[in-house]
Amino acid sequence: QVQLVESGGGSVQPGGSLRLSCAASGFVMDYYAIGWFRQAPGKEREGIACIDTIDDSTFYSDSVKGRFTISRDNTKTTVYLQMSSLVPEDTAVYYCATPVKGGAVFPDLLCGKGYLDDRDYWGQGTPVTVSS
Repeated sequence: QVQLVESGGGSVQPGGSLRLSCAASGFVMDYYAIGWFRQAPGKEREGIACIDTIDDSTFYSDSVKGRFTISRDNTKTTVYLQMSSLVPEDTAVYYCATPVKGGAVFPDLLCGKGYLDDRDYWGQGTPVTVSS
């Protein structure tokens, strides 16, 4: 059974940092591109950081580029999102997700609007609040 479990969310002051983790089980992550998405209250879900399977190429949305870093651990069972220089606009529930069909996916495509839907694999989300 495929399972994605996020952790590491919490409350932080502006300018602070957090590291989110996404623990994957039930599938071989080597063969799945995976990404981080977020949804703020009243806003659409947004793909912010995605990583490919083949060469670990990455994509970042303009809203997080230069501040966030996506990476995998050596065993490729966990994907991380290192977040720095956080601002209140980063407040959201953060999800990791991967496509059901697996295989290589260009990371900008994976993060793009509408590529993943509710039929794909999603974690339960971890909330991040950035406030002074």
